[in-house]
Amino acid sequence: MTDITVTLSEGESITVAAGTTVQEALASLLSNKQRKQTVAAMIGGVIADYTTSLHTDTVLTPIQIDDAAALDILRHSTAHIMALAVREIFGQDVKIAIGPSIDNGFYYDFLRNEPFSPEDFAVIEAKMEELVRRALPFQKTEMSSSEAIKKFSTDQETFKVELIKDLQTEAVSLYHVGEFTDLCRGPHLPNTSFIKAFKLLRVAGAYWRGDETREVLQRIYGTAFFDKKDLKKYLSDLEEAKKRDHRKLGKELQLFTIRDEIGPGLILWQPKGAQLRRLIEDFWKDEHYRHDYELLYTPHIARQDLWKTSGHLDFYSENMYSSMDIDEVKYQLKPMNCPFHIGVFNNDKRSYRELPIRWCELGTVYRYERAGALHGLLRVRGFTQDDAHIFCRPDQLEDEILNILDLNLHILRSFGFSDYDIYLSTRPAKYVGSDENWEKATEALKLALENRDLEFMIDPGEGVFYGPKIDIKIKDQLGRSWQCSTIQVDFNLPERFHMHYTGADNTDHQPIMIHRALMGSLERFIGVLIEHYAGAFPLWFSPVQARILNITDDQAEYCEEVYLQLRKAGVRIEKDLRNEKLNYKIREAQVAKIPYMLIVGDKEKTDQTVTVRMRDGANLPPMTISEFAEKIALEVRAGRGY
Repeated sequence: MTDITVTLSEGESITVAAGTTVQEALASLLSNKQRKQTVAAMIGGVIADYTTSLHTDTVLTPIQIDDAAALDILRHSTAHIMALAVREIFGQDVKIAIGPSIDNGFYYDFLRNEPFSPEDFAVIEAKMEELVRRALPFQKTEMSSSEAIKKFSTDQETFKVELIKDLQTEAVSLYHVGEFTDLCRGPHLPNTSFIKAFKLLRVAGAYWRGDETREVLQRIYGTAFFDKKDLKKYLSDLEEAKKRDHRKLGKELQLFTIRDEIGPGLILWQPKGAQLRRLIEDFWKDEHYRHDYELLYTPHIARQDLWKTSGHLDFYSENMYSSMDIDEVKYQLKPMNCPFHIGVFNNDKRSYRELPIRWCELGTVYRYERAGALHGLLRVRGFTQDDAHIFCRPDQLEDEILNILDLNLHILRSFGFSDYDIYLSTRPAKYVGSDENWEKATEALKLALENRDLEFMIDPGEGVFYGPKIDIKIKDQLGRSWQCSTIQVDFNLPERFHMHYTGADNTDHQPIMIHRALMGSLERFIGVLIEHYAGAFPLWFSPVQARILNITDDQAEYCEEVYLQLRKAGVRIEKDLRNEKLNYKIREAQVAKIPYMLIVGDKEKTDQTVTVRMRDGANLPPMTISEFAEKIALEVRAGRGY
């Protein structure tokens, strides 16, 4: 039998027989304390669990419970334990589909005649606890696809049979824990004793393989952590997230609505929501003018041939709406703004002296989303993108990316986002353009990030079909990540649309095109803002900045005067002159998240002042109307950054 050398990434090594498992090697290389903290190992950038056999000289990097990868393994393994518990409680009549780990947890899909109820969760969790205490090992085997199909057919697990047939591989891997066997690539924990803290959260409907014509499954969601304190914090954050849900707050604060008779995924902005949106749009426009952009407006539809030229019909058709006939010519709703901006560029002869050209647009686009994926403002079918396209020479590319990054981070900071993750997404499997241009574009984005000392991660294969990109995922008050900003370099569309400018050598040259969105879609960004601030927006973009409250009807006339003067001064103000108790009106203003309440009684009427109360309950000294207006103006300027 051949011997091999197994080495820890820290340097210690041992000689073992070929075929030794990761578990056996680590048992010799790690102390007992270290083994209790280790759940798997990394081999050549790939995670290998304890069942993996080693046949060549190998370097192992232990994955310990405080590593991010370990949490994913834990959750995947806990999903299998949930499936085992469901099977033991409800029997073989429950058919099992898939059960991956996901962000913040895991799920498993089941086909069962009776619906799962929240009451079932306690029973399932109790069974899971019992299984965990038994320290059941996760064991991997490989089987030919034909044997696996025979096995799962005998067990009447039709979903597994379908998956194996679609894989079209000679062999598949199976994982066993207790009496449960599943088609699975792994990796998994060494045994169930590593599962320390878990919770089943909810059940939802899900179509098998996302196909609305297929079986409706029951999806049980859960989460798991290595420490009970982490689970407790997560559940606390989950409760806080429910309070911050933008759909709930959007209704309570009268910001937006979605009506069935209008259509799902289509947003109706109410007056306060429209005001919020206007404030964001005006700030966005002002900042772009300050950074030497010019504004464009473009149509909502275009000839279908435009989308053929751009490549969207080839690469994006599943997200586009059906065509319509106008004057016997096919048109389609736009999913993107880019071809329109190219049309403006191609309208005139361009010189190298004009470049870079920076054009921006708050352009409304339409993209198909499945009904089950729609989610308030976060997933919609019609949305306004804070779009911009920069056309530049090759020698200007890096500076333009730097300028975009600077503006991008300034905009995010202005709205209170200073924590984010940055990803550099590289060439996908399905792409257009030359490999050489892809490499140039990727390197330019990488150099710009390094120039600004911004930490970033490579996201392999996640670029768009026409070019690589930088994605910035902002983190909200609860530490959740949201995809908003993107910067994409494109050598493809300028070539497809025959774009050119006259160079210094008096010959035609092709410009480089940069696509970028800073907030992403306004709908999504506002949804994130609502949840980030729990509806209590900073003064500068609060739809209502103050509300006047009278104590008795004797002050009503003076309140009207205050209202008109402050409105003329630019303060966004409301009045509540109802014959209600003051405390009741104060409470309503606080629930509405209004920053300032101006309380007016006989003394304020006599002194021609207002008493100022903040939404957190603190009181400020009485002020004249002009003093309060100046206070608001100063606070708004500070919030906007000037």
